[in-house]
Amino acid sequence: MLASTAVLASPGIAHADNDPIIGAGSCQVIKFCVDVGVGDDTAGSNGQADVSQGGADDNPSKVKCTYTKVDQEPPAGHPVWKGKDPKKNDLYFRSCSDGGQDNPAAFVVVPTGQPPAPEVDPQELAQRAVDSMTLLGPAISSPRAAGKYTVGVPMWMWVHQSATTYGPNTATASAGGVTVTAIARVSKIVWSMGDGTSVTCSGPGTPYTPSEGMAQSPTCGHMYSKTSAGAQNSKFPVTATSTWTINWQGGGQAGQLTEVRQTNVQVAVGEVQVVR
Repeated sequence: MLASTAVLASPGIAHADNDPIIGAGSCQVIKFCVDVGVGDDTAGSNGQADVSQGGADDNPSKVKCTYTKVDQEPPAGHPVWKGKDPKKNDLYFRSCSDGGQDNPAAFVVVPTGQPPAPEVDPQELAQRAVDSMTLLGPAISSPRAAGKYTVGVPMWMWVHQSATTYGPNTATASAGGVTVTAIARVSKIVWSMGDGTSVTCSGPGTPYTPSEGMAQSPTCGHMYSKTSAGAQNSKFPVTATSTWTINWQGGGQAGQLTEVRQTNVQVAVGEVQVVR
């Protein structure tokens, strides 16, 4: 039973315009007969399977697809086969819904005897890999909450570097035969100094050594022009905000994601006391 046009079949039985109807139900015109049932069976004798698109078991996707095997297949060379050999492949009709608005239906070709697998979005896998990294805010080494800092004296800021606080951090995620690898690194840290100013540093900063004396940091520093006496608890609230840049590739695609994390520290800034 073949026809020359094809569109989506509604739940029930789909058939060609001039073909006999097999069972009850309504449909729009489709290329060939497909018994399109809707049910909750994961696999039935009629070759039907319900599949959730993407997502782990603890975070299922809202989109669910029903795959129904086409028993009366079109001949070899038909566009629906997408150039594949009907003798080595099976044809399934896929109908998806997100619970509210139906998604477009399509035909899926899979190797003979294999169940249809949900289509995988590599970017969703990349995000899943990122979520497994446990990316954190900057591990601030300086300024320290217990430190005492002085107006007019250069402050050197730097962070401790680890896989979870600075990178690089690598993780992979796989689904439906697709594997994506993501690598995350901190591309910048923006320091909000609590005195109304901010400093953007493209690196982790340079640790201070006593031999530097009163020199300013060559990579990441600040100089306070007023004390923290008027601030809450007499300390400036310093916030370090890191931007993680994640490059990923897999499934024939590549892209970039961004994550933002913060760390806070309270800093006391005073004046030089002159003893007479």
